[in-house]
Amino acid sequence: MITAYPFSAVVGMDDLKLALVLNAVSARVGGVLVRGEKGTAKSTIVRALAAQLPPVDVVAGCRFHCDPAAPDPACPDGPHDADATGARRPAALVELPVGATEDRLVGALDLERALAEGVKAFEPGLLAAAHRGVLYVDEVNLLHDHLVDLLLDAAALGVCYVERETVSVRHAARFLLVGTMNPEEGELRPQLLDRFGLTVEVRATRVPDERAEVVRRRLAFDADPEGFAARWAGEEAALAGRIVRARAALAAVRLPDARLRQITAVCAGFEVDGMRADLVTAHAAIAHAAWQGRQEVTAEDVRVAARLALPHRRRRDPFDAPGLDEQRLEQLLSDTEPGPEPEGPDGPEGSPDPDPDPGGPDPGPDSDPGPDSDPGPDSDPGPDSGPEPEGAGPSSDPGPGPASASAQDAAPPEPDEPSSVRAAGDVATAGQPYRVPVLKVAGIGAGAAGRRSRGRGDRGRTVEARVPRETARSIHLPATLLAAAPYQRERGRRGRGLLIRRDDLREAVREGREGNLVLFVVDASGSMGARKRMAVVKTAVLSLLLDAYQRRDKVGLVTFRGAGATLALPPTSSVEAGAARLRALPTGGRTPLAEGLVKAAEVLRVERLRDPERRPLVVLVTDGRATSGGDVDRAARLLRDVATVVVDCESGPVRLGLAVRLAGRLGADLLPLDTLGELGQAVRDRRKAG
Repeated sequence: MITAYPFSAVVGMDDLKLALVLNAVSARVGGVLVRGEKGTAKSTIVRALAAQLPPVDVVAGCRFHCDPAAPDPACPDGPHDADATGARRPAALVELPVGATEDRLVGALDLERALAEGVKAFEPGLLAAAHRGVLYVDEVNLLHDHLVDLLLDAAALGVCYVERETVSVRHAARFLLVGTMNPEEGELRPQLLDRFGLTVEVRATRVPDERAEVVRRRLAFDADPEGFAARWAGEEAALAGRIVRARAALAAVRLPDARLRQITAVCAGFEVDGMRADLVTAHAAIAHAAWQGRQEVTAEDVRVAARLALPHRRRRDPFDAPGLDEQRLEQLLSDTEPGPEPEGPDGPEGSPDPDPDPGGPDPGPDSDPGPDSDPGPDSDPGPDSGPEPEGAGPSSDPGPGPASASAQDAAPPEPDEPSSVRAAGDVATAGQPYRVPVLKVAGIGAGAAGRRSRGRGDRGRTVEARVPRETARSIHLPATLLAAAPYQRERGRRGRGLLIRRDDLREAVREGREGNLVLFVVDASGSMGARKRMAVVKTAVLSLLLDAYQRRDKVGLVTFRGAGATLALPPTSSVEAGAARLRALPTGGRTPLAEGLVKAAEVLRVERLRDPERRPLVVLVTDGRATSGGDVDRAARLLRDVATVVVDCESGPVRLGLAVRLAGRLGADLLPLDTLGELGQAVRDRRKAG
């Protein structure tokens, strides 16, 4: 058995420890979303907490881990007798891989056996395995949206429903949900963010002593895992016991009406949507009071709960990073305070409890680095990271968004440009994004599920039936019955029902929408800035980026100016990163149009090897001028077989029509810049020869 790193030995990460513990105390808090850069011990601390959860009693032989004291009456392995044999096992830690299928998550009904043999056969999925334990989803932002929907629905309802044609199965699925993500790799939709109860931002410290303590403990653990765990056994036992006591005390904690009004006033003051924030904050405040050994919720409990429950619910623009203005929080709490608090001074950990550390005592066998120390034992911070501020408000969060982009973030100029061109480089400010026409790739693809072009996959409307190539996963029942009907007499059918064999089975072919790779190729030369058009261009591209975000596309950004072209943003699911790079994009220098086209072709070639099913759409933003570089005609031929849209940025009373001619050479559609903002424009399909 692999020894888990002790939860109490993790250096710092106080907010994350507290968020995990509150969910361990009360499942109604709704899970934790951990946002942070790579190498910040996100996975380590989740696995460490699972090892500290109390063991559970289960019905022997039940694949769904029913509690012998209160078995699920709808359990597929039931019904269980009142005197069913019980067994005790540790709380499960189930990890959901990014490449998981829907059947792997919720379970699979064997429709072949159901139709051919008349047997209802169900193979439980990961949700059943995680029942009464922890379900850990690393890189949750990279999961397909429909899987995240299923996951969060089960977490909210405590029940997993599996529907396949005429067969239905349901079973209990109550678990502590923990998702981790690196925002640089793409954000979750605001609707999905809201479904996580709490969120925590983690970053690596820049304090050398704290980093040294992280490394010291990790080296000691790697050298002797059992011995290291034994040195922390006392703290771990104290933590586990405290969780058990808090769970037992939870039902007795009282939420006074004055504190409830304080919670609702804070949520209303931050203008969060819906009522989920109020409910989650209330459950978290009650859990925090139980964790601190109080029988009544106090202002400090409300403060702690709001800091964890509200930051990710305040996003108004999809490019905004989650955050919370703590000064505003303190003002709202002060304005709604019913009277002086008897339990102690206000502060991040103000309470009469002598142990303010949410993760339990952490004396450490080597040293005590302090409450604001490094996020964890596996810390491997990137070059752009920094210490986490006390609040995660807009003024302190360096994530991409309208409030964080500035001229100081501008990308460096081309290294081979003359100094006069570099000095002339300017950064235009984009305006508010607007609705744009829907751009699509012609034909039917088979890429990842999305909302842009037509695609065939596991979801969508049924368009036909076919003989399964392998195991039938989605049975087309009418086609199956029609295939079997002509052979009933020779198969010796007697009485009611049809005799169905495996070669009668037909599977449904579904057509829905796919996401594409939208590669923006943007002219950032001096001609774009000379006429003060770059602000308009940036606003247009930002609007197209917003459209790509809503349609679940991957995006990339190529810019060309001066002496060549640059891949400013490799293809990624993080359109927020694309928006940040776009806002910081300087202009100036000559126009190497051919180099921009060649760079785009190179990016698409590499990406086709990585993700061959995802079809590309190139959006070329230019006025068609080419004042330097190679042969545009030869470069254009590299993109002739790629769906392309040319956004014509030429303006003024006299127009040369260069972008129009370029679109002809590319076989692309032309979209004048000044039409992008018009609402109700008809859908444009990219039609390609061959």
